[in-house]
Amino acid sequence: QVQLMESGGGLVQPGGSLRLSCAVSRTIFTINAMRWYRQAPGKEREFVAGISSGGTKNYADSVAGRVTISRDNAKNTVYLEMKSLKVEDTAVYYCNSLVIGEGDSWGQGTQVTVSS
Repeated sequence: QVQLMESGGGLVQPGGSLRLSCAVSRTIFTINAMRWYRQAPGKEREFVAGISSGGTKNYADSVAGRVTISRDNAKNTVYLEMKSLKVEDTAVYYCNSLVIGEGDSWGQGTQVTVSS
């Protein structure tokens, strides 16, 4: 099982920026995909962004152009850079890993609140 720990959440004003980090317990090269999800109060968890082991990135339409997923292989860390944040981006953000043959792992989540 992969251990994941998110950090970097907090309170930010609309239009502001945040960078979330996900520390991974295993060498990222061994993980098929790393993804970020979010869950707002009263809503289902939804996909935000993903990066494959080959480096292919994809984003949800709701965040495309405002969010960038990246990884630092040397630090075994995945990042989610968010800019032009909106009130509707408020949610708990979760890091997720997928290893074929092992399944999904989840972090505990980090709260992002966008409010003036």
